[in-house]
Amino acid sequence: MNNHKYLLNIVLVVGTFFLIACNNNKKEQAQRAGNGRPASFVSDDEFLNFIQKTHFNYMWEGAEITSGLAPERIHMDGEYPQNDKDVITTGGSGFGLAGLVVAMERGFIPREEGVARLHRIADYLASADRYHGVWSHWIHGPTGKTKPFGKKDNGGDLVESAFLMQGLLIVREYFKNGNNREKELSQKIDTLWREMEWDWYLNGQDVLYWHWSPEYNWEMNFPLEGYNECLITYILAASSPTHPIPASAYHNGWARGGAITSKNEAYGYPLILKHNGAEEYGGPLFWAHYSYIGLSPKGLKDQYADYWQLNRNQALINYEYCVENPGGYEGYGDNCWGLTASYTVDGYTAHMPVKNDRGVITPTAALSSFPYTPDQSMRALKHFYNDLGNRIWGQYGFYDAFSIQDNWYPQRYLAIDQLTIAPMIENYRTGLLWKLFMGAPEIQEGLKKLGFTVEER
Repeated sequence: MNNHKYLLNIVLVVGTFFLIACNNNKKEQAQRAGNGRPASFVSDDEFLNFIQKTHFNYMWEGAEITSGLAPERIHMDGEYPQNDKDVITTGGSGFGLAGLVVAMERGFIPREEGVARLHRIADYLASADRYHGVWSHWIHGPTGKTKPFGKKDNGGDLVESAFLMQGLLIVREYFKNGNNREKELSQKIDTLWREMEWDWYLNGQDVLYWHWSPEYNWEMNFPLEGYNECLITYILAASSPTHPIPASAYHNGWARGGAITSKNEAYGYPLILKHNGAEEYGGPLFWAHYSYIGLSPKGLKDQYADYWQLNRNQALINYEYCVENPGGYEGYGDNCWGLTASYTVDGYTAHMPVKNDRGVITPTAALSSFPYTPDQSMRALKHFYNDLGNRIWGQYGFYDAFSIQDNWYPQRYLAIDQLTIAPMIENYRTGLLWKLFMGAPEIQEGLKKLGFTVEER
């Protein structure tokens, strides 16, 4: 009888261990939701760390191999248009550079490896095609030669280069007081900065022009007149230590002699400035992101706008529009919102309220708006991640866009959308990139020159 009890106890103990092992295995499986996605997080901070790191990886693990810069697009389905798999995007790379700073600061990558990559990038940019110091929109990665963005768009792209230099100056400021290798990197960036001929792009007039080509000269004929994503171009041009533009170009060109202001409002939120082609409900949300990777809108004011209020209102209008959902699109709501430029069901377009709503949600719109709409952005993030899950998630985070209405879930990424997420979430969390960029002496002088004031918030 005692032997039976002894054997029974052994069976119970072994069975208990077996059940524990099985349950632990199931628990571990449950902790992974597929595609390398943890199913849950200890805290929102841990969640945001994971989101930042995953999206930053587009610029790290997904970088173009020769330059270390951001490919224009990464298609997980392997299909690429225009044979542009090896094409670098200049502006998206600028956002990625800001993300590299975030990655080093948060320990996602070793600082030394980040510095080595950044030296490679700076050397590459110094040897790549430039037009009066300005890079083209697209660069062929293996050669550094311009890949035309369009027939006549085969020269300098001032706006994309401004996005790039914004990121480079963030890097310069981050390392300028570092060790010798880091100071050397800052000096390389400073040289690139000083070689940009912003005043050339005035074309002899009192407004900046987006493009110049050695073959087609000024035939693209695109003056930068507000308001859209291009504010950073004027800030940098006015701040240049070597080729600055006069303040009059900002006021007469960009601000249209004061005609940039708006009295319109939507959902009770003033638009403040006239959004080009979207004067009633605001434009696509990237207008509140691209210029503000480094340029801090907090407390930033001039005679035309309070830029914090401007961007916050644009994000809130976008959110309220998706909640109202006048088009009746499936999926839109309090936790599923965000209209901006991205892939769409039949190509690429700048989604925006009313004027161009196609039932497509672009995750970066809500996620890069974290500084302005933290509660609404967090609800969207949790819905995208927990509810939509693997339908919209892959190796480098959320895919570019989706439409529940059309059952459309392309497994494709675009750099200009993917790479604003980590920097803008960081600006929400710590303001790191804003502090670095706004701390640059030339930027402080340029802002004063244009009549900006910066108040503590």
